[in-house]
Amino acid sequence: MPRSYPPEFRRKVLDLLAAGRSVTEVAEDLGISGACVYNWRKQDRIDRGDLPGLSTAERAELAAARRRINALEAELAAERPSQAAAEGGGAPKRPVRHHQGDGV
Repeated sequence: MPRSYPPEFRRKVLDLLAAGRSVTEVAEDLGISGACVYNWRKQDRIDRGDLPGLSTAERAELAAARRRINALEAELAAERPSQAAAEGGGAPKRPVRHHQGDGV
């Protein structure tokens, strides 16, 4: 998983870019990758409405919704075996398959 930086650090990087420093210079000085800086700059432009895309708030909302969906799916999967047992089944019965040469 990629390393996470605090929002204050990201803001500092964006402020340095806004002051005229180059992406390469900022990345080298702070010991982070240039790709990381480019991504933060792009996300900042999206958040300000300068570029199309999901804002930081929308991304957080989407991530929370996905976590909730995963939790509900896990809860549903855990309930299925007990529900099947309560309905008198246990594992569903498989149909008997007859093969050629069985004489049936």
